[in-house]
Amino acid sequence: MPGSRACRQSSVLYGMGAVDDRGRVADRHLITALNWHAGTRLNMREHGGLLVVTADPHGVFKLTRQGYLRLPADARRAADLRAGDRVFLTADVDRQTVTVFPPIALDGLILPVLPGGEDE
Repeated sequence: MPGSRACRQSSVLYGMGAVDDRGRVADRHLITALNWHAGTRLNMREHGGLLVVTADPHGVFKLTRQGYLRLPADARRAADLRAGDRVFLTADVDRQTVTVFPPIALDGLILPVLPGGEDE
């Protein structure tokens, strides 16, 4: 494509991971970029079908000893996640937030813009 490439002006990083049978999702690249460590306390909430995770010294959740993000059963149910599902992750370094996009949320975002999708 001709033309100049726009410069990216965001502190958001992207990753993917699979949810295991205990709700763990491993993406150490994002966790490292956020400077989160094993035992970091977290707050987790559902927002519009997404799971939003923030570091919170009073949070009831925490990173596992191995540094994995663990999605509790209630959160997995709210996002319709099952073991083996792959999720898209965003990490906003400035806001110290990870957002988990379940497959159903990705369908709503991506399918309409694919060739042959709703926007064509």
